[in-house]
Amino acid sequence: MALLELVNLSRSYGSFAMTKVCLTLERGQILCLLGPSGCGKTTLLRLVAGLEEPDSGAVLLASRDVTGMPAHKRQFGMMFQELALFPHKSVFENVAFGLRMLRQSPAQILERTEEMLELVGLSNMAQRDVGGLSGGEQQRVALARSLAPRPKLLMLDEPLGALDRSLREHLLQEIRSILKRLDVTAIFVTHDQAEALTMGDVVGVMNQGRL
Repeated sequence: MALLELVNLSRSYGSFAMTKVCLTLERGQILCLLGPSGCGKTTLLRLVAGLEEPDSGAVLLASRDVTGMPAHKRQFGMMFQELALFPHKSVFENVAFGLRMLRQSPAQILERTEEMLELVGLSNMAQRDVGGLSGGEQQRVALARSLAPRPKLLMLDEPLGALDRSLREHLLQEIRSILKRLDVTAIFVTHDQAEALTMGDVVGVMNQGRL
């Protein structure tokens, strides 16, 4: 059964229009959305996440219509180029943040946060301030934080855009490996064709609001 279905999803504002987008994403699949800036990739993510409402069409999660459901109830994870980490908090506290918002017990938070830090290779940096980490290390913190609450779907919007190419290529392989190990369903947005082909099980090309 498909985890995510978009049915004739449309959204317009100003001179931009995203028109009747349809797609199906199976559990555990990684979809890469490829296209130039301004083509509608981020708008599509925001509609899926519930941060915007479509003008028409539907978002189905495991065959359930969640189009009108608030973003915080969809249990989706998001990772952006602007990582929105807390620079003066520790690596541990950044990763644990979402778990605290879910009011998990201290024991659950400790276990899950340590598990995520081990997964991304940052166990020895748990008490370091995020502001003192390298760009690649901060990316790993952001990935661990987004995965910690066990999201039903993870959305990554140009998460590696601020890094140099050699580091991006390394982290791309690492992120794909982690997502596959955890069987995470994901949508990865990029304007880089090589990135899309490396990361995605399937690649969708967006242009002028059409998929």
